[in-house]
Amino acid sequence: MSDNQVKTLDVKALREKYNQERDKRIRPDGEAQYMAPVGSHDRYITHDPFADSIKERAPLNDEVEVLVLGGGWTGLLASVRLAGQGIDDIRIIDDGSDFGGTWYWNRYPGAQCDIESYVYIPLLEETGYVPKEKYSYAPEMQEHARRIATQYGLYEKTVFQTRVERIDWDAEAKRWIVSTNRGDKIKARFFICCIGPFSRLRLPDIPGFDDFQGHSFHTGRWDYGYTGGDHGGNLTKLADKKVAIIGTGATAVQAIPHVGNWAKHLYVFQRTPSSIDVRGNKPTDPEWVKSLKPGWKKERSDNFDTVVRGEPFDVDLVSDGWTEIFRKVPIVHVIGAVEQADKDAVAERKARLEYADFEKMSQIRARVDQFVKDPETAEALKPWYAQFCKRPCFNDDYLPTFAKPNVTLVDVSASRGVERMTKNGIVANGKEYEVDCIIYATGFEVSGTFRRKYGFEIYGKDGLDLFDYWGTGMRTFHGHSIHNFPNFFIAGWTQVGASWNFCNVAAAITEHVAQIVAETRKAGPEAVIEATGEGEQEWVDIIRSSAGFNDEFLESCTPGYYNNEGKFRETVATFPYDQYAPGLKAFQVVLGDWWSTGKMEGMSITK
Repeated sequence: MSDNQVKTLDVKALREKYNQERDKRIRPDGEAQYMAPVGSHDRYITHDPFADSIKERAPLNDEVEVLVLGGGWTGLLASVRLAGQGIDDIRIIDDGSDFGGTWYWNRYPGAQCDIESYVYIPLLEETGYVPKEKYSYAPEMQEHARRIATQYGLYEKTVFQTRVERIDWDAEAKRWIVSTNRGDKIKARFFICCIGPFSRLRLPDIPGFDDFQGHSFHTGRWDYGYTGGDHGGNLTKLADKKVAIIGTGATAVQAIPHVGNWAKHLYVFQRTPSSIDVRGNKPTDPEWVKSLKPGWKKERSDNFDTVVRGEPFDVDLVSDGWTEIFRKVPIVHVIGAVEQADKDAVAERKARLEYADFEKMSQIRARVDQFVKDPETAEALKPWYAQFCKRPCFNDDYLPTFAKPNVTLVDVSASRGVERMTKNGIVANGKEYEVDCIIYATGFEVSGTFRRKYGFEIYGKDGLDLFDYWGTGMRTFHGHSIHNFPNFFIAGWTQVGASWNFCNVAAAITEHVAQIVAETRKAGPEAVIEATGEGEQEWVDIIRSSAGFNDEFLESCTPGYYNNEGKFRETVATFPYDQYAPGLKAFQVVLGDWWSTGKMEGMSITK
């Protein structure tokens, strides 16, 4: 698109187009269009296609000081930070067969980090490792997770292939009783939940879902036994197969080029297209590595957060597609940006930023025409919404895939999704597509109900059900502690400072929680700590005080997990409402100030 074309954008027409495209996709059932993989559908999560077998072991009936749930980045960071506080009596539980968390399970072909590896991957300096490429692929992530676990002696502290089903607070013993699917009954003085936002996969609740008699799996459990090949492709067993992929989000964008290369025919069922910008991956420059000085990782990660928050900076160290977005379109549409502007200038600022967003998205749509010459297919692949209505994607192979003769895009936006399934395939737009295999690229429980997101039961003082307690919305102190749930911590991205780099959030909150655990231990072997009711309420009020800031923007967006499928006003688990508006760096200042008083206000230690 030329500069003249960009400068003559018709703002009114674009707004109307965005609204039309949004309205035809909004479903009355909202998040209920998805279902949890439980009951007869639990085969989608209980089977581990990457393990030879389930290792038999006797049930555990013992006690540890700290139980860490999750062996992904957050669980690894929590364990390392606990060790740094001199806390060695820990046990990690994970349902995978090795460390990695989402990078253990998400091994679909092409799986890749979409944030720069040098700022995303944790504990690089501590392990003396520098990623091989600017954007690492899944195998390198798994390798690094194992590197961390080996260096810090975490394998002997971990039980794999185990799912926590329930935890109960025993007030008399002052311990959590942790029950698992392996018959374990483990006592733990402290429980730290590190399961991460992309751990509980979800399935589409399509009529006739169980009627399909072919093969099917979720991208979070890729079946190479069926497809052949590996992460790099070579899906040779699909050569005589007709394959359907449902979903075109970040995962599908990476996997579809590989399936399109090998399948006899690929049908891609799309409700809403992703925005696809240039990836531009490249190998790590060895000369740059030689130039690195101690502290480079933190400096680079902090710089990334500064740029993407729209804050002043001297140099953009990352300088990629993400930071380019925020240099051109500052983060006005994401929580907490407009408070940086003078109130009298807000309307003008919004108008300028909206126009900048229209320019960027016009360029994204024009890029589709460079690769896809069929007018109908090209038009269906163009995203008609503001950039941050959905997570931006970067890929150099996705759009060219739809120029292949064996790849068909099935646009299901008019019917708001697939109509139904049959024993032979999928019905969409009144037509049946017979396929041998269906691959569900339908994502994770980011914005579903709390009970579905966590996947296990949690009972605090007097048997209080955590999810009942959160019946009108999440309630925490600083995102990590909950009133009436002693010695219980959440290390995640809810009600904490937001960052597009999740590992930066995880690093900050796990260090903070480990220090709180250490302080509690100083009070004695039977001491417990929990959020006070007043402290919790104060933090909830702070979180909710900015919750309405994005209402207008979220209302304008195409449905997705950012706005609870267009139903954000009607739900209590809304993703954007559960963030500390000023962002991660400001949140770290809050935590630093909290420690500096020496009073631990908002929490209470009982000896």
